[in-house]
Amino acid sequence: MINRLTTPWWALRIALGATAFLAGLDKFFNLLANWPGYLSPAAASLSPIDIANLMRAIGVVEMAVGMLILAGYTRLGGYLAAAWLLCIAANLVATGRYFDVAVRDVAMSVAAFTLARLTETGVGVQAHARHSTPSLSAAATR
Repeated sequence: MINRLTTPWWALRIALGATAFLAGLDKFFNLLANWPGYLSPAAASLSPIDIANLMRAIGVVEMAVGMLILAGYTRLGGYLAAAWLLCIAANLVATGRYFDVAVRDVAMSVAAFTLARLTETGVGVQAHARHSTPSLSAAATR
């Protein structure tokens, strides 16, 4: 059964990791969207820094989460992405606009949660599993 889930696991890993990384990177260039426009006035008023720098900081977080997922830390990265996307959706609802994007982000959050849960069941390859060393008891039985 787990072998049948490997392809969807990889699809989620690549899609979510690349999307998070590229959206984060674009916070520095605003080519995909005018990112400051998606920030709710309530969130903007809480920030001690200007909106442009806040969006860059958000971009750094998104790139880090994307790299975690792409590097194989899919359990941790999936849970972080799921929580992050729910926060983004709440912010979008608070703008009073962008409800369609908020719904999409909730769906992406469910996908990120699914990636993390699939990883917990043993689907895919976790980064720590690739770098593990044989245990002493295994070496002693050789």
